[in-house]
Amino acid sequence: MENYIVSARKYRPSTFASVVGQHALTATLKNAIKSQHIAHAYLFCGPRGVGKTTCARILAKTINCQHLTADIEACNECESCRSFNEQRSYNIHELDAASNNSVEDIRKLIEQVRIPPQVSKYSIYIVDEVHMLSKDAFNAFLKTLEEPPAHAIFILATTEKHKILPTILSRCQIYDFNRITINDITNHLKYVAQQEGIEAETEALNVVAQKAEGGMRDALSIFDQLVSSCGNRITYQQTIETLNVLDYDYYFRMVECFMQGNVSQSLLLFNEILNKGFDAQYFISGLSSHFRDVLVSGDPATTILLEANEAIAERYKQQAKICPPAFIFRALDITSQCEIDYRTAKNKRLLVEIMLIRLCQLNGQGEKKNDIPQLKPVNQTAPATAIVTTTQPATPPTTVGEPAQPYMTRAATTTSQPAPTLHTPPATQTQQPAAPPSFKPLSISISTPTTPNAEQPAEQTTQLSEEEKDMSTPFTENDLLEAWLGCTVLANDNPRLTSIIQSTKPKSVSNERFEVQVATELQERELKHMETELLKHIHKQLRNNHVSMRINIAQETEKKMAFTAEEKYDVLLQKNPVLKMLKDELGLQIE
Repeated sequence: MENYIVSARKYRPSTFASVVGQHALTATLKNAIKSQHIAHAYLFCGPRGVGKTTCARILAKTINCQHLTADIEACNECESCRSFNEQRSYNIHELDAASNNSVEDIRKLIEQVRIPPQVSKYSIYIVDEVHMLSKDAFNAFLKTLEEPPAHAIFILATTEKHKILPTILSRCQIYDFNRITINDITNHLKYVAQQEGIEAETEALNVVAQKAEGGMRDALSIFDQLVSSCGNRITYQQTIETLNVLDYDYYFRMVECFMQGNVSQSLLLFNEILNKGFDAQYFISGLSSHFRDVLVSGDPATTILLEANEAIAERYKQQAKICPPAFIFRALDITSQCEIDYRTAKNKRLLVEIMLIRLCQLNGQGEKKNDIPQLKPVNQTAPATAIVTTTQPATPPTTVGEPAQPYMTRAATTTSQPAPTLHTPPATQTQQPAAPPSFKPLSISISTPTTPNAEQPAEQTTQLSEEEKDMSTPFTENDLLEAWLGCTVLANDNPRLTSIIQSTKPKSVSNERFEVQVATELQERELKHMETELLKHIHKQLRNNHVSMRINIAQETEKKMAFTAEEKYDVLLQKNPVLKMLKDELGLQIE
């Protein structure tokens, strides 16, 4: 039985041209070889499975090749290339730093570096996972890496560049490998499938490329798994079932439910997704990504950001036509917030269902918000007669009543008296034309009843505000103290302010002013910071809006201390004058 070789090893690139997704980097390395500008130390860093170790081997093989081709590739015919291909080369050495990370391992490497190559020009040392070296091992390796022998070249590879000492980084040429794009992975998988005689749908390979997350090795491993499961024909449906990937169609159908406002169908779809074993958080993340793809598909300038094959990209473009950008923006905000709240939610399913209901209620309202007619404010001071007379022609008087005057703010009430003759002032004629003498305005009989009602709340509000503005109820010291201590409700989260309020006592200076004495400037700043809120509370409690507050710092009485003998004598003499007579009789001296 023939030995099976996995695709990641069987189709591993052996030339710079066969490296997938790293064209700029391979071109730089080829130019360095062509111009003989070969550094003594390289550092290849990047995610897993993007070709770091592969490029290190290709570089080592090409440097030692004795007959380079015209496009700067190894010839595979010279002794150096044949020995490398047959894995018997003594000029190219590989070291796994994950298992050889001690100082002793580095010392063995340093001793080996002194030995010159046997066949080729250079001895090349490839150190994989170099970030696994210990700090002492890095320090032991530092001198040799900085000044190696002329025949030694080091190629270091790592997935975690931030773990390498800066002194090591400064001695290497650093090459950052990028993640391989979905299109590059899909095209390479097509090539591998064609070489293996396997029929694979493009949609299926696209799912594999997305599942690999930019790593070619992972993509080839997933491809081998699908071949084992599906045989020589790989379909999209088999792929999503084998890899447990949620179908694109669910997201497209879900967005259609959102646009139609169909809450029940969206909840049923979500229930179907859960019954298939998918996690709700995975669904939320996928829905956010779907909205993002719909958004970038709506603008031809951003279509290049969509990583999907032509068939799926066309579906995204069609859905972008029916989804307004404002709807997508709101939807992204809702899904992102749901993803944040998912970890702390007790009822996670309910949280997702609420998100679906909110998305159904959007229904493109973000775009329609500006289409809502705006109501113009009614002129409260305009008379009702003006509105009626401008929209309806005057008719001969059929009822008896009093005409409304153009300078009045309310319509006149109906009476049984004949209409008097109007003498309109000239100033008002420019604002409102007077009614003809032979006609009677219709404002009395058909005046809008809502006009007085609309004015009434405004008058009440005005009267209330004026009443509150003029509140000046007298108060006593006890009322002031009670209102002051009641201010502690404003300092629930500020124990320092509570302590200040409780330790001070306001003193009424007049019926419109009181003062508070504090001990320190810090207390003064604290009260001034809350002065507006404190006065609002006191005004409300005292029903007096004219009260103001003054904050003073208490002046401490300075006590003079006696330090010298004479000063102490003077202090004692003030307390007991007889002390002077005793001093004179005994002839005492102050010392």
